[in-house]
Amino acid sequence: MRTKAVAATALLTLGLTACGAEIAPGEAGGAAASAHYPVTVENCGERLTFARKPARVVTNDVNITELMLSLGLADRMAGYVMPDDKGRVDKVPWKDGYQQTTWLSKKVLTKEIALDARADLVFAGWHYGFVEGSGVTPEAFKALGVDSYVLSESCRSGKGSERGVMDPLEALYTDLANLGAIFDVKDRADKLIAESRATIAAVPRPERRPSVFLYDSGQDKPYTAGRFAAANEIIDKAGGTNIMGDLADTWVTAGWESVVRRDPEVIVINDYATPGAEEKRKFLKSFPPLAEVSAVKNDRIVVMDYVDLVESPRNPAAVSTLADFLRTVPAR
Repeated sequence: MRTKAVAATALLTLGLTACGAEIAPGEAGGAAASAHYPVTVENCGERLTFARKPARVVTNDVNITELMLSLGLADRMAGYVMPDDKGRVDKVPWKDGYQQTTWLSKKVLTKEIALDARADLVFAGWHYGFVEGSGVTPEAFKALGVDSYVLSESCRSGKGSERGVMDPLEALYTDLANLGAIFDVKDRADKLIAESRATIAAVPRPERRPSVFLYDSGQDKPYTAGRFAAANEIIDKAGGTNIMGDLADTWVTAGWESVVRRDPEVIVINDYATPGAEEKRKFLKSFPPLAEVSAVKNDRIVVMDYVDLVESPRNPAAVSTLADFLRTVPAR
């Protein structure tokens, strides 16, 4: 790590920020301190106060970036960190927002990236950029004079490293509402929340609830979605039942014996990175322990994009897509 460079950039950042927020071009001190500010929101059990609207936000991953873009906040971003294998971004309603900000890195979020971008706020999550082992944490950024906001889907429960403190879609609505307050775009946030709720409420669901297994990755042991992952509630709202919904975590490792015993009727493949969806499908179809599992035997395997299945503004459309598939599942 470039310790001297980090320290020097940290001093620059501290000089550019006041209460964790840089004054944007054209903002006079009096204008920034409008009646709206300071504003306080609750994030993962902590109260965060912003003296003014953040002006140079660095986001991590496609879902978090799109939370900002869906609210029209590209002009408040210094850039985003995202691998180029997290799904297409050229067909989303806010695709133009990607062109208005900067792709800072296709690797992982680091303190150097945020500091070099002169960030006044880092928006990431536990296992969505924040990782204790790497030292990239809200506490580390705070020590450098940079504020953090944690993706609510990833909030830690307080019992250890387990994540999830609220229903996943409630996490989405909470983050949209908080961003609306932090960036003084409450009307936009309220509208998006209302539209998302209406879209999900209008989805036609199957007459009964097929059982569903979410396959993310892993061959020795599968990585899957527990009760607090967005995928769990997407499955639920689409009219299915997540066979791993009893696991009190977000994304979590399970055992193949549990999958076989619970015999899912549908498998959802989370498509991202390597191996790709087709390789994952081939593995599931050829893995001997799964040969008699209903979803494999009847080839009821559906592929969905990563960003559909983690907390993001794409969640309502994902509910509709999955519901369409579940309605094709016949009675046992």
